Amino acid sequence: MTRVEVAIVGAGFAGIGVASALRRAGREDFVVLERAASVGGTWRDNTYPGIACDVPSHLYGFAAHPNPSWSGTYAKGAEIHRYLDRVVDAEGLRDRLRLNTTMRTAQWDAAHDVWRISTGSAPDADIIVADVLVLACGRLTEPTIPRISGLEQFPGPLFHSARWDHDADLAGARVGVVGTGASAVQIVPELARTAAHVTLFQRTPAWIVPRGGDAYSDADRARFAATPQALEALRVELYAEGEARFASRSGDSAAAAEAEAVARAHLARQVADPALRAALTPDYAFGCKRVLLSDEFYPAVASDAVTLVPEALAAVAGSVLIASDGSRHEVDALVLATGFASTRQPYAELVTGEGGVTLADHWSAGMTAFASTVVAGFPNLFVLNGPNASLGHSSSVLMIEEQAGYVTRVLDRRAGRVLRVDPAAERTYTDEIARAAASTRWMTGGCRNWYVDERSGRLALLWPGTVDAFRERLARADGSEFLPAPALEGSTA
Repeated sequence: MTRVEVAIVGAGFAGIGVASALRRAGREDFVVLERAASVGGTWRDNTYPGIACDVPSHLYGFAAHPNPSWSGTYAKGAEIHRYLDRVVDAEGLRDRLRLNTTMRTAQWDAAHDVWRISTGSAPDADIIVADVLVLACGRLTEPTIPRISGLEQFPGPLFHSARWDHDADLAGARVGVVGTGASAVQIVPELARTAAHVTLFQRTPAWIVPRGGDAYSDADRARFAATPQALEALRVELYAEGEARFASRSGDSAAAAEAEAVARAHLARQVADPALRAALTPDYAFGCKRVLLSDEFYPAVASDAVTLVPEALAAVAGSVLIASDGSRHEVDALVLATGFASTRQPYAELVTGEGGVTLADHWSAGMTAFASTVVAGFPNLFVLNGPNASLGHSSSVLMIEEQAGYVTRVLDRRAGRVLRVDPAAERTYTDEIARAAASTRWMTGGCRNWYVDERSGRLALLWPGTVDAFRERLARADGSEFLPAPALEGSTA
C-alpha cells in the first residue's frame, strides 16, 4: 500500500500540468499513475500518418515551458510527445511517475476520509491511499467503434485511427476510411499518396478552412532560443488570435459569415467538380461541428486516388463495404476514423463517491461539475479536461493550466478538511453554462456534434466562452462552492 496526499491519474497534458503546478506550489506528496508505458496521452496513442496539431505550436504548450525548437507553425504528433517527456524531466516529475499502472477502481472511504485506488488485479492488491484524487484521464482516450453488421468478419487489416497498426502494409492496397473528421482529413492525403486507392465514407461533411503555416528555419529556432521575449510575444499574439476566433466558432453572425465565406472559397478553389463540391458542402451552420484545417484534404478527395462515398457505412460483407445507399466497394484494409467516447467518459464507471454512487451514475444525464473541475458527492476529487473544459477556438492546454491553478488554490485553502461540493453550486454553474450556450451554433446550428450530450441535450464538453472568461470565472470561486465542514462532536461553536 502507498499513502500520498494527492494521486493523479493520467500523464498527458492534464496530468503533467497539474503535477507541475503542485510541485511549483510546494506540494511534493503526490504520485502520477499512467496505464501506458510512457507519458503523452493523446500524442502517445495517436501515431497515424500525417498526425499533427491544429493549434499553433507556440500556443500548444505550457506557459512555463516555451519550446523554441518546434519544427513549424503546427507541431507534428511525435514532437509533441517528445515535448511532454522533456517537461517531465524539467519539472523533476520522473520519480513521481508510475507507468504501466492502471486505475482499476477508486472508492471514497468515508470512514477514513480518503480515496482508495486499486491498481492491481486482486481486490486488495496494489492499493494507493490518497487524501485527494485528480482525474486527468483525457476526454479522447477510448475509440468509438461503430456497430456495423459484418464488421468483425472483415478479412483484412482493420483498426481505429487512434490504434494505428504499423505492421499493416497499406502501400498498394485498396483502403477504406470511415469518417471525415479531424483525424481523417490528415490521414486521407497521406494514404492517397501510397495506397492503390482510398474509398472514403462521409456521413457528414465538415467546414474546412485553409491551414497555412510554414516550417520554422534553423534561423527562426535560433532566434527564439536566443530571445525568449520574441517567443513570448509570439505566444501573446497567438493567444489574441485564438480569443478573437471565438466569435466565428460560437455564432456571432458577422464573424461566422466571414469565416464561412473563407471556407466556401477554399472549397471552390480546390474542388472543381460541382457535384463533388456539393457533396463536400455542409448543410449546417459554420461552427456547429469542429472546424477543420487542411490544405491537402480537398485536393486528395478530388484526385483519382480517392472515391468519396457521401453516405454512412451500413454493412460489411467480407471485403465488400456497403454504404447506406446500397453502393458496394471492395477494399483490402479498413481504417475507422470514427472518434471517441467523449460525453460518456469510461473512467467514470471506475470511480465511486459517497453513498456508493459512481461518477457514471452522477453523470447519467450528462457530465456536470462546478468550475468544470469539482463534482458534488465526490469529496476531494478534481476532474481535468472534463465537463465544459474543452475549447472550440483555441488551445486546450490553456484550460488545463487554469484548472491546475484552481486545484492548487483550493488545496492551499483546504487546511486538512474534506472538500464536499455544494450540489446547489454545481447546479448553478451548470445553469450558467446552459444559458451561455443556448444561443451558440453548437446548440442551434442544425448539426449533431460530439460537444452535446444526447442524454441531456446540454453542451457537455465545450466551455461556451473565451479563455479569459474561464480564468475570470475560476478566479471568482472563493471556496463557497464547498459545504461548511461539520462541527466537531461536543463543540459549542
